[in-house]
Amino acid sequence: MSISIPFIETQSVNEIEQFQTKKLRELLQYTQSHSAFYKQHFAKYQINIDEIKTLQDLQKIPPTTKDDLYHYNQDFICVTPDQIIDYVTTSGTLGDPVTFALTNNDLERLAYNEHISLACAGGSKHDIYQLMTTIDRRFMAGMAYFLGIKHMGAGVIRVGNGMPEFQWDTIKRLKPTIAIAVPSFLIKLIEFAEANHIDYKQCSIQKIVCIGEPIRNTDFSYNTLGKRITEKWPVKLYSTYASTEMGSAFTECEFQKGGHHHPELLIAEFLDNNNQTVNQGEEGELTVTTLGVEGMPLIRFKTGDICKAHTEPCPCGRNTFRISPIIGRKQQMIKFKGTSLYPPALYDILNNVPYVKNFIIEVFTNDLGTDDIKINIGAINPPIDFDKELKDHFRAKLRVAPSIELHNPDALAKIQNPEMSRKPITFIDKR
Repeated sequence: MSISIPFIETQSVNEIEQFQTKKLRELLQYTQSHSAFYKQHFAKYQINIDEIKTLQDLQKIPPTTKDDLYHYNQDFICVTPDQIIDYVTTSGTLGDPVTFALTNNDLERLAYNEHISLACAGGSKHDIYQLMTTIDRRFMAGMAYFLGIKHMGAGVIRVGNGMPEFQWDTIKRLKPTIAIAVPSFLIKLIEFAEANHIDYKQCSIQKIVCIGEPIRNTDFSYNTLGKRITEKWPVKLYSTYASTEMGSAFTECEFQKGGHHHPELLIAEFLDNNNQTVNQGEEGELTVTTLGVEGMPLIRFKTGDICKAHTEPCPCGRNTFRISPIIGRKQQMIKFKGTSLYPPALYDILNNVPYVKNFIIEVFTNDLGTDDIKINIGAINPPIDFDKELKDHFRAKLRVAPSIELHNPDALAKIQNPEMSRKPITFIDKR
């Protein structure tokens, strides 16, 4: 099946809003009839869904939180067990898994989303994708990529995560044109290729869709991780943002000025700390209402991710807004010595230090009851005064310096990549 740009994404802002308003009315009726959670939610807050006539009226409904999903998980399921085809899980606020139930139609929606998202990033049925992420362990993303590539009619090679030698052997044998990978793993691929005299700069891969970690600053320039990859490997990187709860993605087009919104799949809002819509161009918490979901639809779900919308026209022809790179997770904001920080600001500095091979940032409450930071680094041949050098880097960029603790990189890697982890652990919140 070939999809270039979905028709709705080329329509005027008013036409997109009218389309979404109709879909919202259908969603409210559906959840009122099938969702135990939203029946109670509407009753608790005295919401008459017949009074929700516009997208702006959505603000009358209090948002749904990750805690709601954790405490009332089963109440969100809108279908009977015999209609559920697939079960996936995500980590809840309290750390235990939260189950998501998908029907056959939900899987079709997931495939459609990934098809149009990968097409947005310049993919087509003529490409061969190397999937460098797991498709098992109740993980939605790997399955979504596979279904989307299949929907597109392109080829897919399910290598899975890790295993640099196997990745390069597959690239040599099967000549994939696009890879889907966590960006920090690309550094390991480059290091393996250089250590084993693999001419990776001449390989078949032309583009890489980067998942799970940011590769751009808020002005869309490459951050340190993005620079480290592209300075070594002449490939084009595409950023994408997605979550299990949304069952959809915001992916960059060829102009790489933010992840495009798919209005047929999501209503998106950006909220402040009081759950009010921020002014245009301001950063806020991305809050989504899922459209076309049967198993577990969500209304005004607060993702916890801070970003902002870009509404200026995009040359690609899509008339949808785009989201900026994620600035940080709301719950991970650190107030350190009077300065507000998000972990990505720390990551960007550490990724720019050649002898730092890996790291884990720990945040905890000190004896004074305030936030404190310890950065565990795995380093190879660090200078004698590495502690001072690193702290000077942090002071220059952020005005404050956390404590630094040196570790063996292999020992730290075992902590960073536990057996059931879907991506490297770089942040531990002990507050």
